[in-house]
This record gives sequence, C-alpha cells and structure tokens, in this order.
Amino acid sequence: MSDQPLIPIENYVPHRGVMLLLDRLLAADEDRAVAEVTVPRDGLFLHDAGMPSWVGMEYMAQTVAAWAGWNALRKGRAVQIGFLLGSRRFEAAQAFFAAGTRLTVRVQCELMGDNGLGMFDCRIEADGGRELATARISVFEPSDGNTYISSSAPAQGQ
Repeated sequence: MSDQPLIPIENYVPHRGVMLLLDRLLAADEDRAVAEVTVPRDGLFLHDAGMPSWVGMEYMAQTVAAWAGWNALRKGRAVQIGFLLGSRRFEAAQAFFAAGTRLTVRVQCELMGDNGLGMFDCRIEADGGRELATARISVFEPSDGNTYISSSAPAQGQ
C-alpha cells in the first residue's frame, strides 16, 4: 500500500456535497484501497437507530471510486465518473451502523477489464477489525463518463 501522504478524498472521487460519504483515503495501491468514514450523527440516510447497513454498499462503491481516482492521478489522467452495477453476497452483521462509529472500508480489485468493467471484493470493519459487512461489487467506468451519460439520455420530447 502507498505510504505517500494522501490528498483529500475530494481529489479522488467525483462525488460532492451530501453524496460524498467517505472522510478520507487511508491507503491505495494498484490492487486495493482503504478508506475511512465516521458514521454521521445527522444527515442523509440516517435513522434514529443509526445508518442503515445497506448504505455500506455506497461506502464500498465510493472506496472503489477513490481507488480508481488514485490510479488515474498516478497515471497523469483525470478522475472519471463510474457506475455501481450491482453486488453479490452483500452480508451485514447488523442492521445499522451506530452514529459516531469509525468504519474502515477495504476494497480489493479482483478483475478490471479494458472495457471498464470491474469486480471488487469489499469489506467494512469497525475499530479493532471487527467485520461488519462484506460484498462483491461490479462496477463500470466508461472511458468518458460525461459523454456516456449524454449519449444514454433519452431525446427530448420522448
């Protein structure tokens, strides 16, 4: 894993505002990344019981995005938008993550095709390494995300 000082998470992911759920990228290399998030005490998705564990899927996807952004910047390219396509075997040890809990999100690239399709093994841990959620997620990073979105939009009037 990279021992270089990492720049703020906003430099690695295209997410902004309330949709940026991660706090920081802790480490990255060619095959994996580790990010951190402290479950907020208020805000988007939060319930009285805490953050629903299904939001962990987005924590995982944003960590993959940070990994992709880190790799792009390392190669002198711009950070690109990507898409979460789906998951397999998402399992959570609890229904909610308690507010204030610091979570570590780990992603491992299992496959990344030249066509932008990828598969990642992901896990979320609490302080002390206790595993709270796991999943395998599929992602797609088109070569030009903005053009891809524009070309996929229905024509006006349809």
